Amino acid sequence: MSNQSQLDINPAARRKARHYGVQALYQWYMTQYPVSEIEVQFLADYDFSKADIEYFHDIIHHVPANLEELEQAFTPYLDRDINELDPIERSLLRLGSYELVKRIDVPYKVAINETVALAKKFGATDGHKFINGVLDKLAKEVRVIEVKAGQ
Repeated sequence: MSNQSQLDINPAARRKARHYGVQALYQWYMTQYPVSEIEVQFLADYDFSKADIEYFHDIIHHVPANLEELEQAFTPYLDRDINELDPIERSLLRLGSYELVKRIDVPYKVAINETVALAKKFGATDGHKFINGVLDKLAKEVRVIEVKAGQ
């Protein structure tokens, strides 16, 4: 992505896209409805006027399409079996892992911080600490140069 494209990104619109994106991923996980149906429902039911619709689309289509790779990326950093994660934790880790592994245009600190913020909003009381720990370890593996430069 060019520097000009980086300047065109609206952080608040991306944040809203992630907000809706994690909700849509949760719904997809719980219902197994086709992603395209969930996307249509969300676009009809929610106000996307301040959201990055393109980014929302990317999240809800690319996370399921890359599910095995994303889950294999974060599973080594779990303190329990992946099947013991609650659906919110699993959806959040999928989203955060997607940004860390597949969206190198998103700085790793942004990917972690935004996912942790969503964990505080949607997750269990201290779930954000767990999400932060897992994604921090993953970032050190998949964003080595960026993490070292940020220290």
